[in-house]
Amino acid sequence: MANKRRRLIGTVVSDKMDKTVVVAIEVRKMHPIYKKVVKETKKLVAHDESNAVPVGAVVRVVESRPMSKTKRWVVESVIEAKDFATLETLADEAIVTGGGESEAAE
Repeated sequence: MANKRRRLIGTVVSDKMDKTVVVAIEVRKMHPIYKKVVKETKKLVAHDESNAVPVGAVVRVVESRPMSKTKRWVVESVIEAKDFATLETLADEAIVTGGGESEAAE
């Protein structure tokens, strides 16, 4: 028996909630009268058990049972994520070296 749950791919736009992310799904459609391609964006609230998905990551979400009033999707996998660890490490090193130099100057 095949799994009939819908799976969508989108970009994480918010991760400020606990174990929850907001995913933007972008669909391109042809306008019925003007025949121009129009982008439609729909935001879904998805469950992220590990709190490990950063903003900007491309994820696959799958339908699930209702977990709250608005949460009906679960993050199945992370397809592509930006590397934020290197930026944080460089910022921490700059703060440490900057603080050390100012103390030496005093």
